[in-house]
Order: sequence, then structure tokens, then C-alpha cells
Amino acid sequence: MGWACVVTLTTSGGCQSISTYEAEQHLARSEQILTEDPLEKALGELQRAVELDPSFAEAHAKMGEIYERKGEYERAVGAFAAAVTHDPKSFNSAVNLGRLYHMTNRLNDAVEAYLHAVDLSPNDFDAQLNLGVVYQQMGDLGGAVDRFERALQIDPARPYAYVNLGVAYDAQDKSYEAINAYQEALERDANQPLVLVNLSNAYMKQGRLKLAKQALQQALKMEPCLAAAHEALGLCLFCLEEYDAAEDSYLTALGIDPSLANSHAGLGSIHMLQHVKSPDRIDLRDKAMEEWHRSLELNPRQAKLRRLIAKYQPDAAPPRPASAGARGND
Repeated sequence: MGWACVVTLTTSGGCQSISTYEAEQHLARSEQILTEDPLEKALGELQRAVELDPSFAEAHAKMGEIYERKGEYERAVGAFAAAVTHDPKSFNSAVNLGRLYHMTNRLNDAVEAYLHAVDLSPNDFDAQLNLGVVYQQMGDLGGAVDRFERALQIDPARPYAYVNLGVAYDAQDKSYEAINAYQEALERDANQPLVLVNLSNAYMKQGRLKLAKQALQQALKMEPCLAAAHEALGLCLFCLEEYDAAEDSYLTALGIDPSLANSHAGLGSIHMLQHVKSPDRIDLRDKAMEEWHRSLELNPRQAKLRRLIAKYQPDAAPPRPASAGARGND
């Protein structure tokens, strides 16, 4: 008669159930499968693990990672939410849940998850920064600034955090604070042409046009085909009354990206100024009106441009609508 081997499973916290032990074996097996087999097999092991132990937070978290890799984001959200429920002290699960909520555009839920994460780890730079980005998307600019500043207190060497801070200040019309943030970003990484465009826009808000022009010229040295820089330079030159150069900049921008509504609007303004100086040049008025119409087609939310069109619209009798019962010749 053979001897049966009886194994007693213990942990530092006391006795461990057989089902919990088996669940951990499935977790270990999932780790092995991830290195050698398709994700589905690993997912199957994890599903069996949580069937045996529904409170197994680590297995739920691993399922979330796999669902995310498969592009099944709603399932990933559910898995990370379960992980947080069963292990509220897991920073990784909390921050992953916030990130997935953000990816799926559930911003209020993302804020709640990130707040939980930063409560667990207040000195995590990425969690503070990402929370600020969510606040910014929600329009809570004060909350965004607060979180960006907290992130920079943790690590003041990250240039992109200063960029985000500058954008938030810019949206609050705090141009001096925005300029300072953009300059801090450029001190840490000078090769950022889009930041130079943002800096130039802040300068233009203050009427510091020569500084704006210099920033844009510097940006275009770095990236000659940056449409946003050509467009911003067009506006700057227009404000400097360098109209021919402004027109060239707008045309260059549209040659790179024909969908730039502001460039069409700027070209229209230049042509209309030319028409005002030479009232007999009806062709310039017509070119201006067409550019403005194109701009509104690309971005209808331009009340000022609509008023300009109404102001300069040539007098013409509106087309007579056909009567409801009118019919052509049979």
C-alpha cells in the first residue's frame, strides 16, 4: 500500500486555502504562457484564477494588461476596476485604471482614479501630470495648473510638463506666466519648434511682435515645413503691416496644410485691405470673400469673420426661391 503525501500550505499570515493556492498556480502559469504562447491562453489561465478566487487582485490586474494589449479597452477597464476594488492600496492598478478611463474618454472617472492613485503615491510625477492633463481637457484650468506644478516640484527637469503648464496658463490669458513656462521648457530642451510657436503667440497677445517674429523664425530654422509656424508668422507679419511677406507665409502654410482656416482668413484680410486701397479692384474683394468663405467652411465658429463678410458683401438681390408647386415644362 502506497503512502499518500499530505501537504500543509501555510503563509506568514496563517493557513492558505487550497483554492487560493491553485489560483496562484494559474497566475504563475499565465506568466510562463505570456513568454511562449498566445495571449488567449494566458488570459484563460487568469480567468480560471479569478473563478477560483474572485478577490485575486493581481490576476484581475494581469487580465487588464492583456485586454489592453488586445485593444479591448472596456474589458481592460473592468479588469483594472476589479483589481482596485479587491486591492485598494495597489498604486499600479489605480493609475492603470485612470489611464484606461482617460483613453476611453471617461474623464470624470479618470479624475477619480488618478486622485486615488496620487493619494497612494503623492510623489509620482506621471500620475500628477496625467491628472493635470485630464483636468485640462475638462476645462478645469485651475486644477490643471495645480497638478502640473505639483509634478514639476517632483521633477523640475521635464520640459513637457512646463509646456503643459504654459498651455494651461495661456488658456487663462495669463500670458506672462505662460511665457515663463515656455521659456523654462526651452531651457531644458531648445529643440522644440512647436513650443516656440506657442511662445510667439503669447508674445503677440502682449503686442511684442518683434520677439514673436524672432521666435517663429527660429522655429522655422528647426522645422522648415511646420505649417503652424508659417501660419503664425503670417499673422505676426500682418500685424507688423508687412503684408506681402504675410501673404507669402499664409500661402506657404496652406501649401503644407490646405485645411488651415486661419490662413484662409488671413489671406482674405490681406486681399480686402488691398481692395480698400484700390476700390476699383473688384477682383481683390472677390478673392477676399472667397478666402473668408473657405475659412468658415473649415471652421464655422468664427463670428467676427461672418460680420466681415456681411459688411463687405456686394449689394445683390437674393435669388428668388421657386414656389412650392412650380414645375418645369413637361
